[in-house]
Amino acid sequence: MEQGGRRKTRSGHLVMNKNAYVTLVCGDSYIPGALALAKSLRNVNSQAPLVVMYRDSSLNLSDLESEGCLLQSVTPLTLSADFCFRHSRDQQHKNNPFTKGTKPSFHNPLDNFLKLRLWELEQFDNVVFLDSDTIVLQNIDVLFSYPEGAAAPNVYQTLSDFQRMNSGVFTAKPNKNTFDRMCAALDLPDAYWPRTDQTFLQSFWPQWHGLPYLYNTLQYVFFNLPELWVWSDIKVLHYQYEKPWQEEHPRRELLAPLIDLWWRVYEGRPLPESISPSGQQVHCD
Repeated sequence: MEQGGRRKTRSGHLVMNKNAYVTLVCGDSYIPGALALAKSLRNVNSQAPLVVMYRDSSLNLSDLESEGCLLQSVTPLTLSADFCFRHSRDQQHKNNPFTKGTKPSFHNPLDNFLKLRLWELEQFDNVVFLDSDTIVLQNIDVLFSYPEGAAAPNVYQTLSDFQRMNSGVFTAKPNKNTFDRMCAALDLPDAYWPRTDQTFLQSFWPQWHGLPYLYNTLQYVFFNLPELWVWSDIKVLHYQYEKPWQEEHPRRELLAPLIDLWWRVYEGRPLPESISPSGQQVHCD
């Protein structure tokens, strides 16, 4: 990635940007999600670049680069063998089984902690992290002026979920001292974070700043809490659990309108004017 957050516009001019969106790609299976995210940011005329952190140098990221993304190689965190065992896919799913949804086979809980690497991106003053299974439906550049540790609640089944943080969207101010403090607090003896990075970040930020859930609307709201589904106000849609690009999707029928929405973003087609939990869609094409 070019130093100082510089990037070239489509006209070829270099511009400086002290704000950036950041996402994480761990494996080929997350590239489609990051591509859709990049396209969605362009659709809403965001003024900040999307930085894609990646671990595997063998990944073909040319499509992301063509979309204007800045590519940032990252290395795995230095973690103890015991910590890695406790947070491995088998142990994580055994100790905290997913009873409300299913995670795709390519999901590795340990990869979630790589998000902490964004605090090393000191060429940026303000960062908004977005999971690669999100799409942005309205411009959210205002979040760059928010304090660090602003995040939306993990609400998708009951209203009691408002007390839990979801780390699919959050604000941060890169600083290597913060990164070092996070690493020191992460891998303590017998430390176990049931929801991986989400539990850790909520512990690190006990007074986290609550964003409206509309800045990180989880897809299960669509059928579990339809009273919270306000299409005109949704800023970011988060495809937690099943991914819309999965070939085998156990909730395809329930989430069909949202899967169609994701594919419209990915393929560059016009978006529906509205989507309602009743399944009715109004198309503008």
